[in-house]
Amino acid sequence: MSRIAKKPIVFPVGVEVSLDNQALSIKGKNGQLKQNLHADVEVNLADNILTFAPRTKNATAMAGTMRAIVNNMLEGVTNGFERKLNLIGVGYRAQVEGKNLNLTLGFSHPIVFAIPDGVTIETPTQTEVTIKGINKQQVGQVAANIRAYRPPEPYKGKGVKYADEVIIRKEAKKK
Repeated sequence: MSRIAKKPIVFPVGVEVSLDNQALSIKGKNGQLKQNLHADVEVNLADNILTFAPRTKNATAMAGTMRAIVNNMLEGVTNGFERKLNLIGVGYRAQVEGKNLNLTLGFSHPIVFAIPDGVTIETPTQTEVTIKGINKQQVGQVAANIRAYRPPEPYKGKGVKYADEVIIRKEAKKK
């Protein structure tokens, strides 16, 4: 049984919440996010407190999921989300030009990644990429798409990795 759904969400001052049927909208200092809520989850808004309850016996897990999604929306519009990538390898570089991220990852051609709306990408150095946004799912998906061009390999560790990722190295073949 989901215990996460039992914990109410308290909205801080400066965050506007509106609930229309099964559509929730949250507006904060960083922007606005909208989410359609599941039909089996009952949501109540009173005095800047949002509570979640399952309508059916089988919907307890969905109530916890909806609460977690709404809590991530609140975190996004107040603080935002950030994901960092590191490029490891000789000649591996990243550079932002307008709405594109240019990647040099050891292929015969450069990779041009179009930056989607709602996400900002910065390159503090040539081997670091910082992805920022208010939607946690979108920030994580953009980071995963960039990492998928050249995932880290287990022998030398070359590739695109998350900043907090630990690569388990394999021993090379012996003669």
